[in-house]
Amino acid sequence: MTTTELLQRAAELFPDEVVTSAHVRHLDLPGQAGRFALITLDNGLDHTKPSTFGPASLARLSEALDQVEREAAAGGIVGVGVTGKPFIFAVGADLKGVEVLKERGDAVAIGRSGHEVFKRLAALPVPTFAFYNGAAMGGGVEIGLHCTYRTVSSGVPAFSLPECFLGLVPGWGGCTLLPNLIGPQKAIQVVIENSLSQNRQLKGTQVYELGIADALFEPADFLAQSLRWAASVLTGETVVERPEIDRGESWDQAVAHGRLIADSKVHGAAPAPYRALDIIAGAKDGDLQKGFDAEDEALADLIMSGELRSGLYAFNLVQKRAKRPVGAPDKSLARPVTKVGVVGAGLMASQLALLFARRLEVPVVLTDIDQERIDKGVGYVHGEIDKLLDKGRIGGDKANRLKALVTGSLDKGAAFGDADFVIEAVFEEMGVKQNVFAELEAVVSPEAVLATNTSSLSVTEMASKLQHPERVVGFHFFNPVAVLPLLEIVRGEKTDDASLATAFATARKLKKTAVLVKDAPAFVVNRVLTRFLGTVLGTIDEGTPIEVADRALEPLGLPMSPIVLLELVGPAVAHHVASTLHTAFPDRFGVSENLGRVVEAGKRSLYTWASGSQQVDPEVAALFQVGSTVLTEEQVRDRALDAIAEEIHLMLEEGVVAEAQDVDLCLITGAGWPFHLGGITPYLDREGVSQRVNGKPFLAPGVASVPA
Repeated sequence: MTTTELLQRAAELFPDEVVTSAHVRHLDLPGQAGRFALITLDNGLDHTKPSTFGPASLARLSEALDQVEREAAAGGIVGVGVTGKPFIFAVGADLKGVEVLKERGDAVAIGRSGHEVFKRLAALPVPTFAFYNGAAMGGGVEIGLHCTYRTVSSGVPAFSLPECFLGLVPGWGGCTLLPNLIGPQKAIQVVIENSLSQNRQLKGTQVYELGIADALFEPADFLAQSLRWAASVLTGETVVERPEIDRGESWDQAVAHGRLIADSKVHGAAPAPYRALDIIAGAKDGDLQKGFDAEDEALADLIMSGELRSGLYAFNLVQKRAKRPVGAPDKSLARPVTKVGVVGAGLMASQLALLFARRLEVPVVLTDIDQERIDKGVGYVHGEIDKLLDKGRIGGDKANRLKALVTGSLDKGAAFGDADFVIEAVFEEMGVKQNVFAELEAVVSPEAVLATNTSSLSVTEMASKLQHPERVVGFHFFNPVAVLPLLEIVRGEKTDDASLATAFATARKLKKTAVLVKDAPAFVVNRVLTRFLGTVLGTIDEGTPIEVADRALEPLGLPMSPIVLLELVGPAVAHHVASTLHTAFPDRFGVSENLGRVVEAGKRSLYTWASGSQQVDPEVAALFQVGSTVLTEEQVRDRALDAIAEEIHLMLEEGVVAEAQDVDLCLITGAGWPFHLGGITPYLDREGVSQRVNGKPFLAPGVASVPA
């Protein structure tokens, strides 16, 4: 089947594609270097709708290449360049098209058609140039890899090969061409490590430093500078020299290290990174066509996989559902926030103060019980601002402005009298928080929103003794505040629409993923994680060795094991939340006496690394009193998954969130659960757990499912 026939077949499967055009224009290069053809990729939409490659888009690009190929053969042009519309180069394959593929043969056709079109750039009889002017991901990166030379703008904010994050491989040349360009070690950093680190993006300067681009220019006149540079290359004035790639033992070592990275991230649970590493390993011999063929086969297999369906489901959650929170009031009801108060000056409160100052750029005042604590909190914020300055992420003037915005005061009346939004981050005890709100109500304005960062306590009860409980809203961040996107916004029984709308508007300005949550014990993430962790700890209490129980969940590829999660949360916090949930749901949430002993002993972890390797702390082992029931890893895993499935089902019946999709969104953005699980409910459906436990799947047929 010809490339044209492949694309026609694929286009029939995807009639709703937003087509990216490939506009050809001609210009005379500086210095009389000759006539040049410039192809601009543009889908005709604004810069918030990035250009992508579906089958019709590839056909348009192929037509443009027909034209420049004829012109080059006739001697009419000396070179060809590819660039994008303002702010966007291209962001790869149109994932909506991937979702509609049902047959493996169609998936193979998509892979081959992309390869055949992109390969034409490398086959042109004149040099080709990619001018990465803006965001480039996936196929957008790969089209440039087929060019002879590349330039990149220092203003490029996002450059990546994110396919493994979603459950695919870079299948249009990324696994084959990139290691042959910059070596396997650097390629694995881009393809595997960055992708599996929550889709970490490269900036333009990093693209240049890695050797992906041959030249780096400022964004203001990027295209003009790139064309001057191309002219100098074509006239011989500039010679591009690239280091020779070591194809010896170091290549194998890099791939082996890549497998260790993949193991540490997904523990063998997701096939995509391992397939990518296989292709990179095979690219050692420099046989590009063999590599392209391997990419086609890997793409076809993975497109048919459940992991990809879950990955695309998760991608749609964070790209679409997260931007339109279900149940949020009309945003026109939101009141302006011109000053923020933070009650408390500890680490969490200080992180909040920094975030509010950076994102809202309004005055932020911290209070605490003594000046020493306040000074420490304000000092932390100022120190973090200095770090941003040292890293070049902000300028000197911006740093000075941000520092001036963050102050402290012992006088709540003076500090908060004109604040529009006050959030407390004090000790997690109901009486303490009620007293704080009582003090605040006496000094704040009638319309000021009072927010609580509680992780598990009732917002309704917290507001119950106030004259105006309608102004109180839950505003639960996740630690570290600067990293995890989730913000659980909790509506108490009397919270009014204006306060809730203000909370959502503030969350948007903070660049957080806000999910509306009912006022229920521990809300979403902590309730799921506490049930999950409590179940695992229960098997240890019964007699299963700590190491066995901790390894049991490795096949899911979670960001950390249950016992490491316990260390991150802190045994005392985990014990407190478990106690809160035990009070609410004593039949499902236990309180581990062994964990209580760990807390009493002041231990922060069940493990020690004193010998250089992770092992159970002998002092912790001495504290534990356990039964005689020893489960296998599989039995522990089944029990934990059954518990999660039951708890999510009950949460949905209680209306804690609107749909299962919101539970998944919360776990992805608040707990870092992997895309290849889709959060959790697609995995529970795919493995038959939800059917076994609840008698039905969480998601409708076809949502994040394996194609028939």
